[in-house]
Amino acid sequence: MIAIIDYDAGNLTSVERALNSLGASCAISRDPEFIARAERVILPGVGRAGSGMASLRRLGLDQVLAQAQAQGKPFLGICFGTQIIFDYSEEDLTDCLGLMPGKVVRFPVDHRDQAGEALKVPHMGWNGVSWKTSHPVFAGLPEEAEYYFVHSYYLQPVDEALVAGTTDYGFDFCSAVARGSLVAVQFHPEKSGRPGLKLLENFLAWDGKEGADAL
Repeated sequence: MIAIIDYDAGNLTSVERALNSLGASCAISRDPEFIARAERVILPGVGRAGSGMASLRRLGLDQVLAQAQAQGKPFLGICFGTQIIFDYSEEDLTDCLGLMPGKVVRFPVDHRDQAGEALKVPHMGWNGVSWKTSHPVFAGLPEEAEYYFVHSYYLQPVDEALVAGTTDYGFDFCSAVARGSLVAVQFHPEKSGRPGLKLLENFLAWDGKEGADAL
């Protein structure tokens, strides 16, 4: 069973539908006991850092998620769920879960590409990912594939070794991270067509270990 974490963030049902289309057994839940028993955990969502972290703490899910990572349980962060696994977010000046070392910062207000053309913030729509690792969750994804993004803040891991993928939006920003049993992506795989479903399918088969033989 896969636990999709419910912490008053949006976009949970689209993740559930994507997993159901792959034949996975999953449930949206905020029950700490259910989540502790789950074989895998997905932390998705759309929201703000301050209110999201307040809900996680109020529900006691911050501790449950830390325990899941410590146990080596396969753990996937998606979009806002990726941002709040870091130590700190500039959004609402929020201390976050601290499951991945680093911070989350806002795109510049006057954001421009290398030719000087203005870029909209939030970064919204389809964009590619340059994969930096052979991690099994990202195996077999087409190089030319694009994924659906909606975000105004981006990831800054403390260690480049954590960066699993980057995306160009005026500059190359970190759009995927991986360490141990935790992988996380800034885009929405559940809204990214076949490449996104392939990523989710890989996660369902993954044993939580890194390396080419981990599927």
